Amino acid sequence: MDQSRLNICILSAAYNEGENLLVFYHAVKKVIDKLPYSFEFCFVNDGSKDDTLSVIRSLAKKDESVKYLSFSRNFGQQIALKAGIDTINADAIIMMDSDLQHPPEMIPDLIELWLKKKVNMVNTLREEDQDLSWFKKQSSKRFYQVLNKVSDLKLEPGQADFRLIDRKVTETLKKSKEQDVFLRGMIQWIGYDQATISYKANKRFAGESKYTFSKMMRLALAGITSFSIKPLYTAIYIGFFFAFMSFLYLPYVLYSFAIGEAVDGWASILMTIAFFGGLNLIVLGVLGIYIGKILIQNKERPLYIIQEQNIYENSLAEF
Repeated sequence: MDQSRLNICILSAAYNEGENLLVFYHAVKKVIDKLPYSFEFCFVNDGSKDDTLSVIRSLAKKDESVKYLSFSRNFGQQIALKAGIDTINADAIIMMDSDLQHPPEMIPDLIELWLKKKVNMVNTLREEDQDLSWFKKQSSKRFYQVLNKVSDLKLEPGQADFRLIDRKVTETLKKSKEQDVFLRGMIQWIGYDQATISYKANKRFAGESKYTFSKMMRLALAGITSFSIKPLYTAIYIGFFFAFMSFLYLPYVLYSFAIGEAVDGWASILMTIAFFGGLNLIVLGVLGIYIGKILIQNKERPLYIIQEQNIYENSLAEF
C-alpha cells in the first residue's frame, strides 16, 4: 500500500453544533495538514435548528475537501454516521464528534496504529473523567454492564463512536439494511482485526451534550434488542418461575379449607393481582418491542432522507 496516496475522511455528525464546527474544523485541519495523506471532511447535518448548515456551506465554499449531507429532519446521530459511511469512498474513515471532546491530536495515533498493526479498525477507549458527576459515571457504567449481560455484545466501558475503520469495514457496513442502527454493536458483530487505543476526552467546547438520559436508554434498548433475543428467554423464565411459585400457594389454600378458617385475604389478593398485572405488562412490552422492530423493518422506509448535499449530482437522495 502506497501510504502517500491514502485517502482518509473525517466523518462528523452535527446536530445544533453551529458554535463548534469552525473551531473543530480548524483544530482538525491543523493536525492533518502535517500528515502525508490526502484528507477530506464529511459533515452530516442531522436536521439542526441553528446555523449548523450555514457554517458547513461556508466551509464547503472555501475548502473543496469539505463535503456534506443535510437531512430533511433529525434522524439521530447513529443514522447520521451510517449515512456518511454509505456515502464516503475513502481508504479509511475516522468518526469524530464535532464538539472537540474527541481530541484531534489522536488522529496520527489512530492512523499509525492502523498501518502498523495492519488491522481493519482502531477503536478508542475513553479514560474515566474525574470531573464527571457521580450519576453520569454510574449511568455510563451500568449502561455497558446491562448491555453486555442481556445482549450478545462485549463492549468495554468508555467505548464510543470515535474510531478508524478501513474500506473493508465500510463496505460491510454499507450492506446493512437495519432500521435500528447501533454502530458500536455492528462494529463488534462484524469482527475483522481490531485494535484499541485509550484517550482522555477534552471538555466540550460549546453548547450542551445532545445525549440525554432518555436517548441513552433508547440506545441501550436498540443495542439489546438488535443483537440478542435473551430478553424473550428471560420473559419465559420469569413466567415459569412465578407459575411454579403459585403452586406452592396451593397447600395453604387446601389447609385453610380443611380447618375451616375464614381468610380475609383481600389485601394479599389485590397485591398479587397488581404484581402479576405489572409482570404481564413487562413481558408484553418485551414482546411488543420485538414485534414493533419487525413491523418497522418490513415497511422498508428509507433509513434517512438527504435534502441537500454537495457529493452527488442529485439534490435529493433517499436511502
